[in-house]
Amino acid sequence: MSVNTSVTVPVGSSTTITPTRRRPVPIIPRAPTASGPALRYRCRAEPERTGAPMPVQLNHTIVRVRDKRESAAFLAEVLGVGPPTPFGPFLVVEVDNDVSLDFADDHGPVHPQHYAFLVGEDEFDQIFGRIRERELPYWADPGRRRPGEINHNDGGRGVYWEEPSGHFLEIITRPYGSGG
Repeated sequence: MSVNTSVTVPVGSSTTITPTRRRPVPIIPRAPTASGPALRYRCRAEPERTGAPMPVQLNHTIVRVRDKRESAAFLAEVLGVGPPTPFGPFLVVEVDNDVSLDFADDHGPVHPQHYAFLVGEDEFDQIFGRIRERELPYWADPGRRRPGEINHNDGGRGVYWEEPSGHFLEIITRPYGSGG
């Protein structure tokens, strides 16, 4: 659950706050005012107090590509998520479970990786529609032995395709091993 929050800790307080994210995420552009910049920022979750248990969660991963602008925009458009945002040398694509893919230009050969996204049935239809509209090759299997098909593993649907740098992308509607 995303929560817009700010935290004020009195000077001299013994309370220690540990943020749950490494950076603020820009949202909803607004007109600049005398009191602030042209963007608001949100924190995705309440900060955790030191000593409180925190679950292990993937926060981000770096995706090395030939052209970060091309690859980040491609992924955001095909998945139907917000546009990439700059953060240092990266272009960041946020997905709905508070994980980001941080695209970075790689000046050597790109070593293709696999990125799988769990989506709902409606989202699958929308994403798969964008894959077909772009006339992208797609497969039902990671071995690319079933071109032009989708799979029905675990009672859901899944499909694989490539992004511009050769990373292998996948959308599935049921987690593998969930039965069906």
